[in-house]
Amino acid sequence: MIKSVKPQKIYEIIAEQLTEMIKNGEFQPGDRLASVQQLAEDFNVGRSAVREALSALKAMGLIEIKQGEGTFVKKTDVDLSKQLIPKVMIEKDLRNLFEVRRLNETGAASLAAMNRTDEDLTILENILSEMKRAEGNGELGEKADMEFHMAIVKATKNEMLYRLMETISETVKESMKEARYFFLYSDHRKMEQLYEEHVAIFNAIKGQDSTRAYKSMLKHIEGVERKTVSKKINYDNLDKVVNVFT
Repeated sequence: MIKSVKPQKIYEIIAEQLTEMIKNGEFQPGDRLASVQQLAEDFNVGRSAVREALSALKAMGLIEIKQGEGTFVKKTDVDLSKQLIPKVMIEKDLRNLFEVRRLNETGAASLAAMNRTDEDLTILENILSEMKRAEGNGELGEKADMEFHMAIVKATKNEMLYRLMETISETVKESMKEARYFFLYSDHRKMEQLYEEHVAIFNAIKGQDSTRAYKSMLKHIEGVERKTVSKKINYDNLDKVVNVFT
């Protein structure tokens, strides 16, 4: 079967080439990369494309950017063979995922508002703080994001619902990774908006307002879905795909 070819943006190509160079040992942990200007000349591209590629590698945990010093390769224990820029989930998978989320998470938020304890609130507050600090860091942001939603399910005190969410958590995490890489170096105002949506959900749960918790979660999920899924994924605009579990 012939499969359609999905176009790549310039920064994706650069990011993949740099990842391959790190993977193959051309760059060692601690090595300093050339300046953005020099890389732009080496790749014969604009500096903005290089910056986006470096943002992707930073989100993947492969490099660190030290203000005033430069960009350095990080020591990592991950399997670099799996660290190429991932592809967006197909539309059908995304739609199925959001259907599951709407069914489970809105009800979970409502139930959590009724059954949450002070301990649950403390856990959620700590996760929100971590989420705020993790803006711009793909790995930490993904971890905090997942923890926030799972903590809400935990606060329902419904063990069967929690076990159900655990069974799909790996699928959710994979989809989070795919979309987050593209979103982290797009419009950061959207990241701030998503954070505020999490805060709104928390405040509703804290206020034990089950209706508002339900609506806040639904608004959040539907908003992310509108930005992520359409009748046809626009592969020419991948840098605007957002985290499907934020």
